[in-house]
Amino acid sequence: MNTKTKKSFSVFDVLKYAIMIFACLIVFIPLIVVFLGSLKNNTEFLSSNVFALPTKIEWSNYKTAFIDGKVLLGLRNTAIIIVISCTGTIITGTMTAYVLQRFKTTFGKVLKAAFLLATLFPSISMQVTVYRIMNSFHLVGTMAAPIILYVGTDIISIYIFMQFLDNISYSLDESALLDGAGYFTIYFKIILPLLKPAIATVLIIKVIGIYNDFYTPQLYMPSEELSVVSTSLYRFMGPYGAKWEIIFAGIVICIIPTLIIFLSLQKYIYAGLVNGSVKE
Repeated sequence: MNTKTKKSFSVFDVLKYAIMIFACLIVFIPLIVVFLGSLKNNTEFLSSNVFALPTKIEWSNYKTAFIDGKVLLGLRNTAIIIVISCTGTIITGTMTAYVLQRFKTTFGKVLKAAFLLATLFPSISMQVTVYRIMNSFHLVGTMAAPIILYVGTDIISIYIFMQFLDNISYSLDESALLDGAGYFTIYFKIILPLLKPAIATVLIIKVIGIYNDFYTPQLYMPSEELSVVSTSLYRFMGPYGAKWEIIFAGIVICIIPTLIIFLSLQKYIYAGLVNGSVKE
């Protein structure tokens, strides 16, 4: 009996680690191919194996992608949109979640149901209406259009904040009220600091989502002066359509900011996932 149990556990362990190694390879192999390709010249890129090391490192590919490809402009515009959108999402999301979770009213229940219903509709099905609304306010061709959409349509963040508010005791609110604090004071001095793990979780999801979004910037900001990271890479298909080493260099440059952000916030998102999964 013990022998069979040990054998079954060993087979399970081997299978588990094999799946983990396979998953890591799926993630890292494309990154390795892109990095190696970004260090080759055009002739070597087209003639050599994708896993072959470059005979001569071409750092000029990064200079071309960064300056001539206007990746710097895309990073700047993306950073502006991310900062404003994330700030707006945190303020509106935490306030909405606080009101819906702390004040049990009929209107709040109806609003929760409306939010849940809205998540069931595919966003692409409403794009014609949304575009016409944005165009009527003369927001198409400006950064305001994607910022408003990123802030106003983020229902998932509200549910994440509501989930974390379940773990914050009502007694903190009651104690503050007895001490003479108002609801705004409670929100800014008690609720907001305790929601730091949830805010970090939302920031990770929000930043990566905005950073990788191609459809919204391409639709609402078609001009080259308002290009973001995703649309800058897309425009490489024009002047650098055959020079994939330049495109790969641009991809590597665009990966670095998200990698830095994730490494900086990873401890908060891990803590946030654990804290949000246990309800006392």
